[in-house]
Amino acid sequence: MSAQSPTLPLLSPAREGVGKRALVTGIAGFTGHYVVQELQAAGYEVFGTSTPGAAPAPNRFAVDLLDRAGLAAVVAQVAPDVVVHLAAIAFVAHSDVEQIYRVNVVGTRNLLEALAQLPRRPSAVLLASSANIYGNTDVPVIHEDVPAAPANDYAVSKLAMEYMARLWMDKLPIVIARPFNYTGVGQAENFLLPKIVSHFRRREARIELGNLNVWRDFSDVRVLAASYRHLLDAATGKAQQRIFNVSSGTAYSLGEVIDMMADIAGYRIDVQVNPAFVRANEVARLTGDNRRLQAAVGTIDAPPLAETLRWMYRA
Repeated sequence: MSAQSPTLPLLSPAREGVGKRALVTGIAGFTGHYVVQELQAAGYEVFGTSTPGAAPAPNRFAVDLLDRAGLAAVVAQVAPDVVVHLAAIAFVAHSDVEQIYRVNVVGTRNLLEALAQLPRRPSAVLLASSANIYGNTDVPVIHEDVPAAPANDYAVSKLAMEYMARLWMDKLPIVIARPFNYTGVGQAENFLLPKIVSHFRRREARIELGNLNVWRDFSDVRVLAASYRHLLDAATGKAQQRIFNVSSGTAYSLGEVIDMMADIAGYRIDVQVNPAFVRANEVARLTGDNRRLQAAVGTIDAPPLAETLRWMYRA
């Protein structure tokens, strides 16, 4: 282990957030839950936004990202020191294409505009993009300089968000995170790994899946949350880079995931391919080069995928 890349625990005892306010958009979502835990452990007072109609909670504001004036009022009231922007349409197969673009691009622009108008601007603004922007590429391990080739509307919307955000980089200390696949307890079953885990937990005899010839780089959501917090700290320290892959650096085939779950659950499941689940323009392989992230924040101590699956199975 080099001095340049120290190993960091999932929940660091560092308290860099004491006396500071954090704003997390999409706070009620799967990722938001773990980002809040991470930020609170670091001493931040955490505020968040959720969609209108969500259950009320302390320090939480129900506001639509497309409500420009309403969002600006919330941002002005919170006056955050750091921001983690998670709110988005995050499901690739979401049926309302127009909503994907409006929320992911226009909603993000509304947020950046509100932050830039604050009398005291935040020290770090992290925007969650996606590794889907790389699309299908022949590069075996994808680094941040690989040309974007988005293959679906969700990916195009995230790349458009990144380009839009460049217009604000002279006004705000923006960091863009490109997470590869990640999972954990609480993720919805319309995502691949929670679906597989839930079938094994119910001891189903068979499971229907889509394209089996895919490889994905899966991270633990707790590692992702820790990475986001450390990137906020790096941005505050005026990091030279603005875009970071967040990944494990290892890809697993769907068959390997099934084998891991068979070992955990103690039985094998019959896997059937359902053509209705096979996506057009499916990205075949996504493996992330995380060296830039490690250089900026250190090596975060991450559990192996089998341990994450066991955590999900026993939850």
